[in-house]
Amino acid sequence: VAEMGAATAVDLSYNASVNWVSLDGAVDSAGKPPKDPPPDTLPDNYYLDTLNVRPVWDMGYDGSGIGVAVIDSGVTNDADFAHLGLRVSFNANSNTVNDVYGHGTHVAGIVAGDGADSNGFYQGVAPGVTLISLKISNEQGMAYESDAVDAMQWALDNKDVFNIRVVNLSLNSLTPSSYHENPMSAAAEILWFNGIVVVASSGNSGGNEIYDTINSSPAHDPFVITVGAMDEKGDSRRKNDSVPTFSAWGQTYEGYLKPEIYAPGKDIYSVLSKSSSWDVDYPDRTVGGGEYFRLSGTSMSAPMVSGAAALLLQAEPNLTPDQVKYRLIQSATWVSGWKYLDVYAAVTTPTTESANTGIEASHLLWTGSDPVAWDSVNWGSVNWGSVNWGSVNWGSVNWGSVNWGSVSWDD
Repeated sequence: VAEMGAATAVDLSYNASVNWVSLDGAVDSAGKPPKDPPPDTLPDNYYLDTLNVRPVWDMGYDGSGIGVAVIDSGVTNDADFAHLGLRVSFNANSNTVNDVYGHGTHVAGIVAGDGADSNGFYQGVAPGVTLISLKISNEQGMAYESDAVDAMQWALDNKDVFNIRVVNLSLNSLTPSSYHENPMSAAAEILWFNGIVVVASSGNSGGNEIYDTINSSPAHDPFVITVGAMDEKGDSRRKNDSVPTFSAWGQTYEGYLKPEIYAPGKDIYSVLSKSSSWDVDYPDRTVGGGEYFRLSGTSMSAPMVSGAAALLLQAEPNLTPDQVKYRLIQSATWVSGWKYLDVYAAVTTPTTESANTGIEASHLLWTGSDPVAWDSVNWGSVNWGSVNWGSVNWGSVNWGSVNWGSVSWDD
């Protein structure tokens, strides 16, 4: 990452060793909803029943022993986070590991909240996991792809220390690109090829003219699990659920259909960051005496799949990311033409088949100081331990911006 004038950037692009140069841009901000009075009683969250999570808990699986890294705007410590392992910041313009923006704490609560402040009423999918907060945004929610790559490298370097098996990315680049030219996608693949399941939100561009394309990182990467949102329609019955208009879907530039799987993403209550001003700015969304907050978006759907992956990995620790992806998708049920996550079916479906076999890895992994030797790759078991940061010529990649707009305020 470098700061330079436009003419210098053009000169740099002529260098024979440089493959790609582009802007490390700013983050798009979300709109503000009306300020209505909060409800008197705690509204229901239905997703634990919609996704058949409780029967898996009854089997003794709550994610214990599995590390889940949330790369986001940070996580503010809260009574609901009984297993908050470590908080690290990668944004040079932020002076705290707390979540001043508010997004990351909400996402973390969906993964790992234990409902302590609601007598267990608002719980996440895998309340026993070790939660790792990797903060990449400043206090206004601004983040860059370069920050996300830093956080992903940390996750790889420390995966054995915290048994990090899942990374959640509820964010989207603002710069349309091929996954072959995007650094966040290359970094996500490096995690994937080294045994870490990467889950990404599909984004909230479903309501505009490009609804039929998925061209933002990391959602467009064919290896990662990309998650779209479902509207539960106010109950836990699956058959009447549908995809809300904001949820992005479609083909990538390379023709891959995304997202592969869906989870609830409309009107989801989760932990409110006490470091944020969301309770003041949006009082109509605050419940439980200011402990919880309502959001919609694919940002809320992705951590449900991350939690499901953690439960599955607790049950079967030797599964590879490709096997986890296959299991989650193949055990999902068809609802209105879309694959809908079923956590109990995923844990109880006895298959070790792999997804992604034969998919071409990011071309950025073909360059760099230590490019991947493709003839040594074991596609069947995805033993990609030789894929490392040296595989990428980071000085030439596309540092586009990250979009926290995967929260849908209007909905």
